[in-house]
Amino acid sequence: MLDANLKAQLKAYLERVTRPVVITAYSDDVPKAREMDELLAEIAALSDKITVVAGDPAGHRVPSFALSSPGQDINLTFAGLPMGHEFTSLVLALLQVGGHPPKAEQALLDQIKALDGEMRFETYFSLSCQNCPDVVQALNLMAAINPKVSHVAIDGALFQAEVSSRQVMSVPTIFLNGQPFAAGRMGAEEIVAKLDTGAADRVVEKINAQETFDVLVVGGGPAGAAAAVYAARKGIRTGVVADRFGGQVLDTMAIENFISVPHTEGPKLGAALEAHVRDYDVEIMNLQRAQKLEPVADGYKVTLESGASLTGRSIVLATGARWRKMGVPGEEQYLNKGVAFCPHCDGPLFKGKRVAVIGGGNSGVEAAIDLAGLVAHVTLIEFDKQLRADDVLQRKLRSLANVTILTSARTTEVIGDGSKVIGLHYENRADGQQQSLAVDGIFVQIGLLPNTEWLKDTLDISPRGEIIVSASGETSLPGVFAAGDCTTTPYKQIIIAAGEGAEAALSAFDHLIRTSAPAAEAAA
Repeated sequence: MLDANLKAQLKAYLERVTRPVVITAYSDDVPKAREMDELLAEIAALSDKITVVAGDPAGHRVPSFALSSPGQDINLTFAGLPMGHEFTSLVLALLQVGGHPPKAEQALLDQIKALDGEMRFETYFSLSCQNCPDVVQALNLMAAINPKVSHVAIDGALFQAEVSSRQVMSVPTIFLNGQPFAAGRMGAEEIVAKLDTGAADRVVEKINAQETFDVLVVGGGPAGAAAAVYAARKGIRTGVVADRFGGQVLDTMAIENFISVPHTEGPKLGAALEAHVRDYDVEIMNLQRAQKLEPVADGYKVTLESGASLTGRSIVLATGARWRKMGVPGEEQYLNKGVAFCPHCDGPLFKGKRVAVIGGGNSGVEAAIDLAGLVAHVTLIEFDKQLRADDVLQRKLRSLANVTILTSARTTEVIGDGSKVIGLHYENRADGQQQSLAVDGIFVQIGLLPNTEWLKDTLDISPRGEIIVSASGETSLPGVFAAGDCTTTPYKQIIIAAGEGAEAALSAFDHLIRTSAPAAEAAA
């Protein structure tokens, strides 16, 4: 299953294993089980510390395999074949079970080890989901270092009956001790924060103890990361506070227009952004959402939803944007229960079903094309009289037999049975008639909304909710700069956001030189 190049890379990684790893395979004669047996045999052949043994499949998901080490109490299982995005999760699990120290801050590792009580986690993932590995890897790490934590990572597409019975309609979806725990991208920090009730208070205390920053960056996407790096390189005190480091990039499947990088994926670029920032003396405060910006004696104070606050002599706002919702009845109720935003992540869960895609721009048409290869039927619904996607995409879409296109249609309501989506209502804008459409899933692809609501009465914002900036990133407040998708810059591209972040940081530094003695001394 593994080509020669991948085997060579894996063999090099497995040289880091320091203690025996036993893989217990639960298999039978079905094709996927035979593929799993072949994969495990190839892995075992690459290291003399790895052994594969057959387990009794009774009472276990088939195919599946568990990783353990003699003398260690580790409960870590993969149900299915962790290929695609999850192959890295398998490699990391082998290393961690094999005694290789994990790459995580010691404070987080200590928190994980201190967790008490039986915790049986199950994560449903899809091989095409770029968000799932973060969750799988976080819970695998927890299972590898805390005997009270067990984790089973389950390929939802392979265990469809289970997915249906547990009403899993988005990935990643996490169950804890048999009950729903969380859905969507999460890292170990977020999971531990949900389990450790005192963690939030300790974080607030730590943030409140921070001294004033010369440059405080709000946002951790490409713009925020670039601003942090450029500010830190000036030798001034720099901090980043972010809702999630990486931002919208983390939800991007493939990136092929970041100059000098022919191809990468969102999570990989997001991790690289954070690693680059951590190379410098930058204080990163993740999982914190800004709530208020106000002037103080020597700059500005940013109050966070957690109750903590930070101050900065200058501010760079790089809060990015998020998926725009339809704003119709039933949408919020059925989020992750049939209403979804990522066709790559959640599409495999709707195999053989009927779905709708809302939006006729490039993203909507691309989503419909991708889904058409997985589901029974796709209905694309566009508000305008015609699709807005590129002609080449439209031609491809119209060539697909299992796609219906509805134009001049306005979605008015999401319909469900209390637990999942069963359809939607829409208005035919040509004649005003109300129509119904039976679907199992609704993929919303209608653009982005800037994350600026918290700034509405603080500085100048456009009618579209974007922060109005000058050519150098200045806002209407002196000493406050902005960059990226939250601003009036017309082109929302990763490379443009990164450039604007650098520009905003340089503008902030110039402001400090001219107005702040400490900044001028630091620059000298």
